[in-house]
Amino acid sequence: MNLHFTDAVIKWTLATFLVIVFAFLYMPIVHILFASLSTRPNFPYPLEFNLSSYVRLSTNTVYQSAFLNSLILASCTAVLSTAMGFLATVGVLRFGGKRALVYAIFFAAPLFVSEILLGISSMALYYLVFKLQGNMLTAIIANTVHCFSFCFLIMAAMLYKYDWRMNEAAIVCGASPLRSFVEVMLPITWPGIMGSLITAFVLSLNGLDISFYLLGATPTMPSVAWGALRYGVKPELYALLTLINLIVFVLIMGLLAAIRLKKKEA
Repeated sequence: MNLHFTDAVIKWTLATFLVIVFAFLYMPIVHILFASLSTRPNFPYPLEFNLSSYVRLSTNTVYQSAFLNSLILASCTAVLSTAMGFLATVGVLRFGGKRALVYAIFFAAPLFVSEILLGISSMALYYLVFKLQGNMLTAIIANTVHCFSFCFLIMAAMLYKYDWRMNEAAIVCGASPLRSFVEVMLPITWPGIMGSLITAFVLSLNGLDISFYLLGATPTMPSVAWGALRYGVKPELYALLTLINLIVFVLIMGLLAAIRLKKKEA
């Protein structure tokens, strides 16, 4: 009896702690959602339903331009980081041999460099050495350097126990290297690839330090949000942040649903 009582107490204590943790993590997101839907965005409780902030967002060219720039930056960075992370992971795990750990540490090194330092050093390098002014291209390159390490670690966790003999068997049976990748390797590793894409997309979409030094006056979502603090946050910003959170949520839920569907088919 005492044992069951103790187990119940532990169970409810852990459940309560879990609820408190999730509330602490997600209440700011819920607050932004309520603020975007209320006539009183500063303190939207109780909620007075109103879509005026979304209507004003449709005519706010500054926020629209910032969102478009952030979307371009995040999409290009995600694709480049994932492609480079995948190639680096294959090279380290397949051909690294006894030095694989050394190569892995080298590729993961950017994780230990702060974003602000990476932004300043990238700006100095591109301007002093290559005579390039800050623009979208240099911002994409710098963000790719930052996100590459995350993609590399995600892909390494996925490919760590991959059996490379399956590719060799497919090639022996007459498949080209490309067909071997598409039909053998891709179906197994695609969750890691999608996870890497989403991670790099979110990191570069929300990153301020790197883009701030390399884009200058070109607005992005983080720079616009940071600048809004000096003059007061407008309701349109709450609406835009809600849409961004919704996009990220849909991407993550879509990935989880696809993984579960794949497991059921297997």
